[in-house]
Amino acid sequence: MTNYEFTVVIEKDEDGRFLAICPALQGCYTEGKTAKEAQELIKDAIRLHLEDRIASGEPIYREVDTTTIQIAV
Repeated sequence: MTNYEFTVVIEKDEDGRFLAICPALQGCYTEGKTAKEAQELIKDAIRLHLEDRIASGEPIYREVDTTTIQIAV
């Protein structure tokens, strides 16, 4: 068993729901009623995504770095 570590972004939408996104895994996202629920659900989504990639023989990319930038508009 291999341990993986990914960045997850949690956003609150205009309807008050929380969207959890894993940017390193294209199409891997979920939503919940609370930030905590979204965080728990994205763990399952990531696990299923990785299991599918492994079963299909697809590579699993590893994050090299993350950063936050500020943009003035």
